[in-house]
Amino acid sequence: MEAAIDRIMQTYDLLVNRSAAANNEARVKVTEYLTTLVEAGEKDPHRLTVCGLTYLRQLDGSNDPVKSGYTGL
Repeated sequence: MEAAIDRIMQTYDLLVNRSAAANNEARVKVTEYLTTLVEAGEKDPHRLTVCGLTYLRQLDGSNDPVKSGYTGL
């Protein structure tokens, strides 16, 4: 799980420029999220990485189509 968390944080740092405190907060949140996934039975490190990145992007709102200007028209 630690390898997946490290990979998530490295990739996320490339996508978003944030302070050290914000990075530490994101690491704590994604660690809690991945712990839940692992306890539920997910073991694939690649899938954990994708799920973790998706989770962080949902938290910061970068996956929201409305915020990105999509109106459905």
